[in-house]
Amino acid sequence: MPQPVIGCDLSRAFLDLCDLPSGRMQRIPNTRDAIAEWAETLTPEKFVVFEATSGCDDILIAALTERAHPFSRVNPRQAREFARATGVLAKTDRVDARVLAQMGAALDLPVTRPVSPARATLADFLRRRRQLVDMRKAEKLRRHSAGHDDIAEQIDAMIALLSTQISMLDQRIKAIIAADRALAEQGALMSAVPGIGPTVMAVLLGELPELGTLCRRKIASLAGLAPHARESGSWKGARRIWGGRRKVREALYIAALSASRRVPALIAMRDRMRAKGKPPKTILIAIARQLLVILNAMIQKSQPLQIT
Repeated sequence: MPQPVIGCDLSRAFLDLCDLPSGRMQRIPNTRDAIAEWAETLTPEKFVVFEATSGCDDILIAALTERAHPFSRVNPRQAREFARATGVLAKTDRVDARVLAQMGAALDLPVTRPVSPARATLADFLRRRRQLVDMRKAEKLRRHSAGHDDIAEQIDAMIALLSTQISMLDQRIKAIIAADRALAEQGALMSAVPGIGPTVMAVLLGELPELGTLCRRKIASLAGLAPHARESGSWKGARRIWGGRRKVREALYIAALSASRRVPALIAMRDRMRAKGKPPKTILIAIARQLLVILNAMIQKSQPLQIT
């Protein structure tokens, strides 16, 4: 008998639920009380599947985690491709809930491990920091075409305000990491690696909680740093990376710029690839992937590794 699955499509206002194999559809408000009442009706064998929807799934995750109920938080792209593969082209809340339920029934989806409250808080502050950094970047671009001096003065004031708030967030993020034992220990290990500064370390701690729990191939794929083959018949295209967590990949790319000049093992790797005529971007991506593998092994063993 197939495992009972509940597909859940989330929005800020509602949760649309599809219960398989019965096919029963249900809509409940996306509020703490409504979700808690619904979660009380779940039997242990029900497997809940929903998309990773930042800002909409916090209450659902908290309710399921509190009850130690199994769930899988899947990549939205993966869910959409599953829908197309099964011939579903329409996209509504009810349709999406049914597709997610069918996906959970057809595929062996991994059970999502809920993150600690400290790591979830860290992710929230990192998201806010990114928003402010993007706002400051936009203001700096506007500064070049401000025209009138008064407008330029207003833009400068806004840039200064945003910079101050970003600095305050950096201090808050540092305090969150220091106050949690697991985050502090992992952060100390990563900080010892050349190229891993405070911002990169915080991104890895907050955006990649799976670090240290997966094998090297899976962690590289999760970060979007695993090259994927492109072959058909006798034709072989260049392997390319795609998917994964963009913010993690960007942070590791920045770290690789420094690590490729300071870590002997990565310097040797860079020189070998240069000798083979590899493009600079390809070299940096490979170094970023190797750096992630090093960090993953360090966290797994809870000890610094020899990386020379």
